[in-house]
Amino acid sequence: MQKYLLDTHIVLWAAANPTKLSNKVVSILAGNAVKCVSIASAWEIAIKLTKGKDVLDICGGLQGFFEIIDASRFVVLPVKRVYLNKLVTLPQIHKDPFDRLIIATAQTEGLKIITADVNVAKYDISCVW
Repeated sequence: MQKYLLDTHIVLWAAANPTKLSNKVVSILAGNAVKCVSIASAWEIAIKLTKGKDVLDICGGLQGFFEIIDASRFVVLPVKRVYLNKLVTLPQIHKDPFDRLIIATAQTEGLKIITADVNVAKYDISCVW
């Protein structure tokens, strides 16, 4: 069975604005594939909230983000030492530390990343959009 790792914005768009998603992504999210979210995405949301940033029209703050994950039955992946070891070897194409951790996680676990971020697709990783 295919496994996917969702970029943070995909989780948010799926809940608040699914019209932003491609037809392919909608199909994957509706299907039986294993869909994962890095706990780093929750960390990213928490940091954005503490800076007072509007998190892509999502209400409910961090708890709302966790409710989206739970309701969608996404598998939450922890941050593992092996992901951090991979992270330090990544080329400096993307500057966002959360996206870099998501990339390292996907590379280590052999997951396809669902993302609209063109910078993520510049890495040696399979992306879906």
